[in-house]
Amino acid sequence: MKLIATFFYVGLLRPGPGTWGSLTALPVAYGILTLGGFWLLLAATLALYPLGWAATRAETAGKADHDPGHIVVDEVVGQWIALFPVAYGAMFMSADLWRLWPGWVSAFVFFRLFDIWKPWLVGRADRMGGPTGVMLDDVIAGVFSAIVTIILAAISHGVLM
Repeated sequence: MKLIATFFYVGLLRPGPGTWGSLTALPVAYGILTLGGFWLLLAATLALYPLGWAATRAETAGKADHDPGHIVVDEVVGQWIALFPVAYGAMFMSADLWRLWPGWVSAFVFFRLFDIWKPWLVGRADRMGGPTGVMLDDVIAGVFSAIVTIILAAISHGVLM
């Protein structure tokens, strides 16, 4: 379970294991998108969430720290969610993934911001404790980041001007 919780031991990198987890999620997402597009990334995210929950539960069982830094599978799930607008946009427009690089940057930067800052629902989920709180705060941070990425894309393309 440590393999999953640390996302292939990326969570053992220092400093900033959460940032390393998010950074690692990007090329893995690119590979998934190259193989099967948005729908495969969605399926991978939906599959990794329960695996991450179970791995987090196993890694934290009987320990005082409910969210140790080396657990980064939650960052991977959240980062992939943050990338959903980019992945869907590329699929919808039949665009090359690299042409949407501003969306990749936005998804990463805002996901890290919301994950570290923990505003509103992100913080509430984090305070739940246990594996649900560990996973859910990153899911919500990913959704918030996806929303910001959509808004920035709309502004960039003149939709919200």
